[in-house]
Amino acid sequence: MSEAGRVPSPATPLVVAAAAPEERKGKEPEREKLPPIVSAGAGATAGLDRGAKGQISTFSSFISAVSPKKEAAENRSSPAHLVFPNIKNVRDQPPICLDVRQKQRVSMDASSSEMKAPVLPEPILPIQPKTMKDFQEDVEKVKSSGDWKAVHDFYLTTFDSFPELNAAFKKDATASFNTIEDSGINAKFVNAVYDTLLNTPQDIQKTVLKGIINSLLREWKGPRTKDDLRAYFILLQNPQFNNTSTYVIYAHLLRQIATLVEADHHFLVHWFKKLSQKRFKQLVERLLQFISLRLFPAKPEEFPPITKCSWWIPSAAKVLALLNTANNLVHLPLIPYTDFYNSTLDHIDLMEEYHTWQNFGNSHRFSFCQYPFVISIAAKKIIIQRDSEQQMINIARQSLVDKVSRRQRPDMNMLFLNMKVRRTHLVSDSLDELTRKRADLKKKLKVTFVGEAGLDMGGLTKEWFLLLIRQIFHPDYGMFTYHKDSHCHWFSSFKCDNYSEFRLVGILMGLAVYNSITLDIRFPPCCYKKLLSPPIIPSDQNIPVGICSVTVDDLCQIMPELAHGLSELLSHEGNVEEDFYSTFQVFQEEFGIIKSYNLKPGGDKISVTNQNRKEYVQLYTDFLLNKSIYKQFAAFYYGFHSVCASNALMLLRPEEVEILVCGSPDLDMHALQRSTQYDGYAKTDLTIKYFWDVVLGFPLDLQKKLLHFTTGSDRVPVGGMADLNFKISKNETSTNW
Repeated sequence: MSEAGRVPSPATPLVVAAAAPEERKGKEPEREKLPPIVSAGAGATAGLDRGAKGQISTFSSFISAVSPKKEAAENRSSPAHLVFPNIKNVRDQPPICLDVRQKQRVSMDASSSEMKAPVLPEPILPIQPKTMKDFQEDVEKVKSSGDWKAVHDFYLTTFDSFPELNAAFKKDATASFNTIEDSGINAKFVNAVYDTLLNTPQDIQKTVLKGIINSLLREWKGPRTKDDLRAYFILLQNPQFNNTSTYVIYAHLLRQIATLVEADHHFLVHWFKKLSQKRFKQLVERLLQFISLRLFPAKPEEFPPITKCSWWIPSAAKVLALLNTANNLVHLPLIPYTDFYNSTLDHIDLMEEYHTWQNFGNSHRFSFCQYPFVISIAAKKIIIQRDSEQQMINIARQSLVDKVSRRQRPDMNMLFLNMKVRRTHLVSDSLDELTRKRADLKKKLKVTFVGEAGLDMGGLTKEWFLLLIRQIFHPDYGMFTYHKDSHCHWFSSFKCDNYSEFRLVGILMGLAVYNSITLDIRFPPCCYKKLLSPPIIPSDQNIPVGICSVTVDDLCQIMPELAHGLSELLSHEGNVEEDFYSTFQVFQEEFGIIKSYNLKPGGDKISVTNQNRKEYVQLYTDFLLNKSIYKQFAAFYYGFHSVCASNALMLLRPEEVEILVCGSPDLDMHALQRSTQYDGYAKTDLTIKYFWDVVLGFPLDLQKKLLHFTTGSDRVPVGGMADLNFKISKNETSTNW
C-alpha cells in the first residue's frame, strides 16, 4: 500500500477509513486528526451553485414517457416523486482507497481468494432467458424484419430485477462464484447487450431505465448477496448513464454501491480490475462527467435542489475511489493515474476545499481533498503554493511582532531567508547559513553572492540552486552515485560520521518546491516513494522514516542489470543452489575495501535454494534500497520535511512530487513559441521566424539542451511551457562577428 496514491503491487493492502464523529468547531485539530483522504461526506461541496456550458435535458421529460406496470410505480418515476429510503450518511460507511495514512490500513494479504465475510445463501435464479448467441440472432433478425419485439422482451425481462440480471449474465446459474478472483459474469455478453442498447428504439431504452428503477427500489433493504454485487457491477457499466437525463437514477445506483459494507467493496474492487481497459476507462470518465455536470449545471433547476442531493458528489467520489484502488492494484495500471484527474476542479475554490479538509477534523463536511486522485497536479500545485505563501506570511508577521514587542526597529530583511554565500565555498557556506537560519526556512528565499553587487529578483536564487546541485552531485563529491544505465543518481552507501550534507540536499529540494523552482535533479521514482513514507514527520522519533516496500521493479529503475539478474534467479528452472551457489550474504565496496553483509542472521551459512529464493531477492532489494542507505536517506527526508512540513503533501503521489521538484520531461516547443514574449522584436520579424524555424527543426536532445541553457533545466514546470516566462530580447549593442 502506498501513500499519496502510489501505484502498488497486487499484494498491496487496501485501506478503509473509519466513520466520522460529530462535527467539531473551534480549535484547529492536529494533523493526526485530519479527516481520512477518501471518506465521503454529506455536506455540500464548494461551487455547487455555479453555472457551466452545455444543455442538460430533464429527467421528468423522459420518465413521463415511461409506461409503468402499476400506478404506484409511475408516481415513483418522476424526480418530484422519486423517493428512496433514507440511508446512513455516505461518510459513515468505510470507503476504500489507497490514499489514506498507515494507521487506517486493512491488509489484503490476510484475505484469501474466498472472503471470510458471512456468505448469505444465494437465491434461486430464474431460467436464463437467452444465450448470447440467441440474443445476437434476434438482433440480426431485426435488420430484415424490423420487428424489435424479441429484443424488447429480452431487455424488459433482464433488467426487471437483480435475479433476472444474474440469470441473464451469470456464466453458470448453479455456481456461487463467491470469490474475489472471478465475478462469474459473462463480460462479452454484457458488452454485447449494452453496445446494442444504444442503437435500439427509445421505448426499449426507457424500458431498461424503468426496470433499473424498480430493481433499485426493490433491492434497497437487507443484506447483500454476491448476486446483488454482480447486479451492481453490471448496472454500473450501463452506457445510458452518459446522458444527463438519467442522472437521478445513476445517483441512486452510486449511493447504493457507496454504502455497501467493506467486504463487498473488496469484491467490487477486484472485479473492477478484471475489466478491459476500454470499459474501465468508460466507467471513470462517466463518473468524472457526472461530478463535473453536478458542480456546474447549465440550468440548476433541471436537477433536484442541491439541498436534496448533496450526497450525489460524495457517492460518485467514493465509487471513483474503488476504481482508483482497483487501478493501483494492477501491476500495470489499466489507465494512467492522470486519467482520474477532473480538470473541472481547477475552477472551484481549492483553498476552501483544503481548509475544509484541514480545519473540520472528522466532521461530516465533504472535501475533494479527501479524494486527492481526482485533483490535477496543477490544482495541487496551487494548493501547495498558497499554503506555502500563507505560512511565509504567518512566519514573517510573527518575526515582525517579536521585533516590535522587544522595541526593536523592524528590518525588511527579517521577512526573508537571506543567504549570503561565497562562490568559492558554496557548499560549506550554504550549509552554515541554512543551519544557522533554520527557523527562517519558510520565509521567501533571497540569495546574495559575497563581493557581487545586484538584487535577487529570482535569477540569483536559480543560479544558486543550479551551482549547488551541480557541485553536490558531482561524482568526486561522493555523496551520490550516478548509474549510466538508468541515467539517475542514487545515495552512496558509504558510511560517514556526519550526514548533514544529505540533509542539505533535502532542504534544497524542499526550498525548490516551496519557492516554485524546478531543479535539475535525476532521482529514480523510488526516491519519491520513500520521501512520502510517511508524508508527515511522525511525532515519535523512534519510528523509522524513508522506509517503504520495494520490489525488483524499483531496483530496475536504478540498477537494471542487477534487477535482471535477480529476475533470472526467480525464473530459473534448474537447481538454484547448485547453479548459482549463493548465500544470504552480499558484498559492497567502500573506499576500495570489500565488506560483507548478512541479509539475515547467519546468512553467510544459508544457501539460496529454489524454496527460499523469493525471500533472498526481497531481502537483497530491501538492503540496497532501504537498509544500506538508511542514515543517508533519513537525513535527506528530515531536510525536505523541515521545509515542506505541510498537510498538502498528503495529497501527492510520488510521481507528482517528482514533477513538482524536477518538472515534466515532455517538451512542447510549439507551446513555448506561443507563450514567448519579445522585447525589441515582434513575432513576425524575420529574425524571430528564422529562430523558430531552427529550434522547431532541432532533434529532441538539442531542444533539451537549448532549454537547459536558457532556464537551467531541460524539464517543463507543472504549469507548462508558459510558466517558463521565455523572453527574447534585442541587444542594441553592436557586435563584430
